[in-house]
Amino acid sequence: MSVPTSYDSVTLAFHEKHAQEYCDSTARLDLHELYKPFLKALPPGAHILDAGCGSGRDTKAFLERGYRVTAIDASPEMARLATDFIGQRCEIRSFQEMDFREEFDGIWACASLLHVPKCEMPDVTGNFIRALKVGGIFYISLKEGEGERIEADGRLFNYCTDGSFRKLLANFHALREIAYWKTKENRPCHHADSWLNFLLEKVRV
Repeated sequence: MSVPTSYDSVTLAFHEKHAQEYCDSTARLDLHELYKPFLKALPPGAHILDAGCGSGRDTKAFLERGYRVTAIDASPEMARLATDFIGQRCEIRSFQEMDFREEFDGIWACASLLHVPKCEMPDVTGNFIRALKVGGIFYISLKEGEGERIEADGRLFNYCTDGSFRKLLANFHALREIAYWKTKENRPCHHADSWLNFLLEKVRV
Protein backbone atom coordinates (compact mmCIF):
# COMPACT_ATOMS: atom_id res chain seq x y z
CA MET A 1 0.00 0.00 0.00
CA SER A 2 1.42 3.39 -0.95
CA VAL A 3 2.15 5.98 1.70
CA PRO A 4 -0.23 8.96 1.53
CA THR A 5 1.01 12.50 1.18
CA SER A 6 -1.06 14.00 3.98
CA TYR A 7 -3.05 13.14 7.11
CA ASP A 8 -5.07 10.78 4.93
CA SER A 9 -8.78 10.01 5.13
CA VAL A 10 -8.23 6.42 6.33
CA THR A 11 -6.14 7.49 9.33
CA LEU A 12 -8.65 10.21 10.18
CA ALA A 13 -11.57 7.80 9.73
CA PHE A 14 -9.92 5.36 12.15
CA HIS A 15 -9.65 8.03 14.83
CA GLU A 16 -13.22 9.13 14.21
CA LYS A 17 -14.54 5.58 14.59
CA HIS A 18 -12.36 4.64 17.57
CA ALA A 19 -12.23 7.99 19.38
CA GLN A 20 -14.10 6.79 22.47
CA GLU A 21 -12.03 3.64 22.75
CA TYR A 22 -8.81 5.65 22.40
CA CYS A 23 -9.89 8.19 24.99
CA ASP A 24 -10.89 5.46 27.43
CA SER A 25 -7.46 3.83 27.12
CA THR A 26 -5.39 7.01 27.48
CA ALA A 27 -7.28 9.62 29.51
CA ARG A 28 -6.18 8.30 32.90
CA LEU A 29 -2.54 7.51 32.15
CA ASP A 30 -0.14 9.10 34.63
CA LEU A 31 2.49 11.07 32.70
CA HIS A 32 3.60 13.43 35.47
CA GLU A 33 7.24 12.32 35.08
CA LEU A 34 7.12 13.34 31.41
CA TYR A 35 5.63 16.70 32.30
CA LYS A 36 8.40 17.65 34.73
CA PRO A 37 11.24 18.66 32.36
CA PHE A 38 8.83 20.44 30.03
CA LEU A 39 6.99 22.43 32.69
CA LYS A 40 10.21 23.19 34.60
CA ALA A 41 11.43 25.09 31.53
CA LEU A 42 8.27 27.23 31.29
CA PRO A 43 7.32 30.38 33.22
CA PRO A 44 4.32 30.26 35.61
CA GLY A 45 1.03 30.57 33.74
CA ALA A 46 2.67 29.92 30.38
CA HIS A 47 0.54 29.49 27.25
CA ILE A 48 0.87 25.91 25.97
CA LEU A 49 -0.25 24.41 22.67
CA ASP A 50 -1.34 20.78 23.17
CA ALA A 51 -0.78 19.60 19.60
CA GLY A 52 -2.88 16.54 18.81
CA CYS A 53 -4.43 16.47 22.26
CA GLY A 54 -6.35 13.20 21.84
CA SER A 55 -8.42 12.60 24.96
CA GLY A 56 -7.38 15.93 26.46
CA ARG A 57 -5.47 14.22 29.27
CA ASP A 58 -2.42 16.47 29.09
CA THR A 59 -4.43 19.64 28.52
CA LYS A 60 -6.39 18.86 31.68
CA ALA A 61 -3.18 18.25 33.65
CA PHE A 62 -1.67 21.54 32.50
CA LEU A 63 -4.84 23.49 33.24
CA GLU A 64 -4.93 22.03 36.75
CA ARG A 65 -1.36 23.28 37.25
CA GLY A 66 -2.34 26.83 36.36
CA TYR A 67 -1.22 26.99 32.74
CA ARG A 68 -3.19 28.45 29.84
CA VAL A 69 -3.73 25.81 27.16
CA THR A 70 -4.88 25.78 23.54
CA ALA A 71 -5.80 22.23 22.51
CA ILE A 72 -6.06 21.07 18.89
CA ASP A 73 -6.82 17.75 17.20
CA ALA A 74 -7.50 16.82 13.57
CA SER A 75 -10.35 14.45 14.47
CA PRO A 76 -13.71 16.19 15.04
CA GLU A 77 -14.96 13.35 17.25
CA MET A 78 -11.76 13.32 19.29
CA ALA A 79 -12.01 17.09 19.66
CA ARG A 80 -15.61 16.74 20.86
CA LEU A 81 -14.67 14.17 23.50
CA ALA A 82 -11.66 16.23 24.61
CA THR A 83 -13.85 19.32 24.92
CA ASP A 84 -16.19 17.42 27.25
CA PHE A 85 -13.28 16.03 29.28
CA ILE A 86 -11.33 19.25 29.80
CA GLY A 87 -14.24 21.67 30.05
CA GLN A 88 -13.01 24.04 27.33
CA ARG A 89 -13.14 23.95 23.55
CA CYS A 90 -10.66 21.83 21.64
CA GLU A 91 -10.07 23.26 18.16
CA ILE A 92 -10.41 20.99 15.13
CA ARG A 93 -7.17 21.65 13.28
CA SER A 94 -4.44 19.57 11.65
CA PHE A 95 -0.75 20.36 11.96
CA GLN A 96 -0.66 21.12 8.24
CA GLU A 97 -3.33 23.79 8.71
CA MET A 98 -1.74 25.56 11.67
CA ASP A 99 -1.18 29.27 11.14
CA PHE A 100 -0.22 30.43 14.63
CA ARG A 101 2.47 33.12 14.86
CA GLU A 102 4.66 33.28 18.00
CA GLU A 103 1.69 32.63 20.29
CA PHE A 104 2.98 29.94 22.63
CA ASP A 105 5.53 29.68 25.42
CA GLY A 106 5.48 25.91 25.04
CA ILE A 107 4.31 23.28 22.55
CA TRP A 108 3.47 19.78 23.72
CA ALA A 109 3.42 17.19 20.90
CA CYS A 110 3.11 13.91 22.76
CA ALA A 111 2.74 10.86 20.48
CA SER A 112 1.09 13.01 17.84
CA LEU A 113 3.66 13.45 15.08
CA LEU A 114 3.77 9.72 14.38
CA HIS A 115 0.90 10.01 11.88
CA VAL A 116 2.54 12.81 9.84
CA PRO A 117 4.11 11.47 6.61
CA LYS A 118 7.86 11.95 6.46
CA CYS A 119 7.52 14.07 3.33
CA GLU A 120 5.41 16.56 5.33
CA MET A 121 7.55 16.67 8.45
CA PRO A 122 9.66 19.66 7.27
CA ASP A 123 6.58 21.81 6.60
CA VAL A 124 4.88 20.73 9.82
CA THR A 125 8.04 21.42 11.83
CA GLY A 126 8.16 24.88 10.28
CA ASN A 127 4.55 25.48 11.35
CA PHE A 128 5.43 24.57 14.92
CA ILE A 129 8.48 26.85 14.94
CA ARG A 130 6.38 29.79 13.73
CA ALA A 131 3.80 29.07 16.45
CA LEU A 132 6.41 29.20 19.24
CA LYS A 133 7.76 32.37 20.84
CA VAL A 134 11.52 32.92 20.88
CA GLY A 135 12.73 31.24 24.06
CA GLY A 136 9.76 28.87 23.94
CA ILE A 137 10.01 25.15 24.67
CA PHE A 138 8.97 22.37 22.29
CA TYR A 139 8.41 18.81 23.60
CA ILE A 140 8.11 15.99 21.05
CA SER A 141 7.73 12.25 21.55
CA LEU A 142 8.22 9.86 18.65
CA LYS A 143 7.92 6.11 18.31
CA GLU A 144 11.35 4.58 17.75
CA GLY A 145 11.89 2.67 14.53
CA GLU A 146 12.78 2.93 10.86
CA GLY A 147 10.76 4.26 7.94
CA GLU A 148 7.00 4.63 7.66
CA ARG A 149 4.24 2.18 6.89
CA ILE A 150 0.50 1.63 6.76
CA GLU A 151 -0.53 -0.70 9.56
CA ALA A 152 -3.29 -3.33 9.32
CA ASP A 153 -5.89 -0.92 10.68
CA GLY A 154 -5.15 1.49 7.84
CA ARG A 155 -3.27 4.13 9.83
CA LEU A 156 0.00 5.67 8.73
CA PHE A 157 2.87 5.40 11.21
CA ASN A 158 6.05 7.45 10.86
CA TYR A 159 8.90 5.91 12.86
CA CYS A 160 12.10 7.73 13.80
CA THR A 161 15.51 7.11 15.31
CA ASP A 162 17.32 9.76 17.29
CA GLY A 163 19.67 10.12 14.32
CA SER A 164 16.96 10.49 11.67
CA PHE A 165 15.08 13.07 13.73
CA ARG A 166 18.23 15.05 14.45
CA LYS A 167 18.91 15.04 10.70
CA LEU A 168 15.54 16.72 10.22
CA LEU A 169 16.24 19.21 13.01
CA ALA A 170 19.57 20.16 11.41
CA ASN A 171 17.56 22.02 8.77
CA PHE A 172 16.01 24.29 11.40
CA HIS A 173 18.57 26.57 13.03
CA ALA A 174 15.84 28.24 15.09
CA LEU A 175 15.71 25.15 17.34
CA ARG A 176 18.28 24.00 19.88
CA GLU A 177 18.12 20.58 21.54
CA ILE A 178 18.23 20.89 25.32
CA ALA A 179 17.33 17.33 26.39
CA TYR A 180 16.79 13.85 24.98
CA TRP A 181 15.73 10.60 26.66
CA LYS A 182 13.96 7.31 25.95
CA THR A 183 10.87 5.85 27.59
CA LYS A 184 8.82 2.67 27.23
CA GLU A 185 5.15 2.34 26.31
CA ASN A 186 3.11 2.58 29.51
CA ARG A 187 -0.31 1.50 28.28
CA PRO A 188 -1.26 -2.00 29.46
CA CYS A 189 -1.80 -4.66 26.79
CA HIS A 190 0.46 -2.80 24.33
CA HIS A 191 3.85 -3.79 23.00
CA ALA A 192 6.81 -2.40 24.95
CA ASP A 193 7.67 0.08 22.22
CA SER A 194 10.42 2.59 22.81
CA TRP A 195 9.62 6.31 22.60
CA LEU A 196 12.11 9.06 21.82
CA ASN A 197 11.60 12.23 23.84
CA PHE A 198 13.07 15.54 22.67
CA LEU A 199 13.01 18.88 24.48
CA LEU A 200 13.88 21.77 22.18
CA GLU A 201 14.17 25.54 22.60
CA LYS A 202 13.41 28.16 19.94
CA VAL A 203 16.49 30.38 19.98
CA ARG A 204 15.73 32.67 17.04
CA VAL A 205 12.97 33.66 14.62
